[in-house]
Amino acid sequence: MSREELLDFLGKVTDPMTGQNLVLANRIHDIKIEERNITIALAFPPKLDGNVKSEINFSIQEAFNSFAPGYNLNLHFANQEPEKRKSSTLPQIKNIIAVASGKGGVGKSTVSVNLALGLKNAGLRVGILDADLYGPSIPIMLGLQGKRPKVEQVYGVNKIIPLMAYGLPVMSIGFVVEPEQAVVLRGPRLAGVMKQFLEECLWPELDILVIDLPPGTGDIQLTLVQTVAVTGAIIVTTPQEVAIADAIKAANMFQMDGIGVPLLGIVENMSWFTPVELKSHRYEIFGKGGGQKLASLYHTNLLGQIPLVMSVREGGDTGKPIALNDDREEITEQFKILTKNVMDALNHRNEKLAPTQKVMVQS
Repeated sequence: MSREELLDFLGKVTDPMTGQNLVLANRIHDIKIEERNITIALAFPPKLDGNVKSEINFSIQEAFNSFAPGYNLNLHFANQEPEKRKSSTLPQIKNIIAVASGKGGVGKSTVSVNLALGLKNAGLRVGILDADLYGPSIPIMLGLQGKRPKVEQVYGVNKIIPLMAYGLPVMSIGFVVEPEQAVVLRGPRLAGVMKQFLEECLWPELDILVIDLPPGTGDIQLTLVQTVAVTGAIIVTTPQEVAIADAIKAANMFQMDGIGVPLLGIVENMSWFTPVELKSHRYEIFGKGGGQKLASLYHTNLLGQIPLVMSVREGGDTGKPIALNDDREEITEQFKILTKNVMDALNHRNEKLAPTQKVMVQS
């Protein structure tokens, strides 16, 4: 019996916390092979329920007897060390990008959806989490209104299966409440729902999870950085001074001591208005240069300037985002430029900076 054969066997066993296999989920703490005696130590956070541990033990022992008759398996559970626990949430997701804004109405969800689709069109495995619990709009924008996610049991633990749209796994509170229902939640309940969407969803292996945050710097943002290690943040604004003033607050939150999420860059939405019948005209309704001003303030990139055109609004309302179009319209080209710049910024961030650590709560 070789170590490689054992890892191949463990690669077929499901991790109850992430839904991935035990090897991918980084649960293999130690393996010892002494003739026909095999000892395997699995690393799990202390919060793992004892009954779940018993079920895992029974399932692995039963499968191992069929896999390697004549061998003795000793299975141990080790508590995951604090420094390792930082990266134990969503180990199957390589990068988490938070899309944020200081105020509402700047088109943050529109940017999130079209960016996610653009990244998928570029060949990446991408998912999107609608974290705007008060005003979820992703279900409408992706044509998923009225849909409900399924729940699957993994070792007796209920896991939510994200819905699929255009090849993107998607989760939103809009899938579990009625469209007209007001979401009235205090901070602890908001945090609970956010953690549930991160920890209790069976997210597949992804290169990027795009998280569409609500406006501001409140409980949901704090819960996010305390639950997972966010690779980088994108700030969405309009050129208007009022929007820039609020966007600065959103950017400052990610830059605070103890949070330290790198800024991938700024997206300036509604940069100008171009009528369909006058495609050469640009009307700078919300001003000019605000996005570049914000990018310069934080020594980061202006990732893209998205014009205000009717086809973007129509795509969001009909559940067929503009990024799905393969024509040569200027708006489509602008989203392609945005996608390329985000990919470049993400690669640069991962090459030059150490991995982000999730914020550890001080007790």
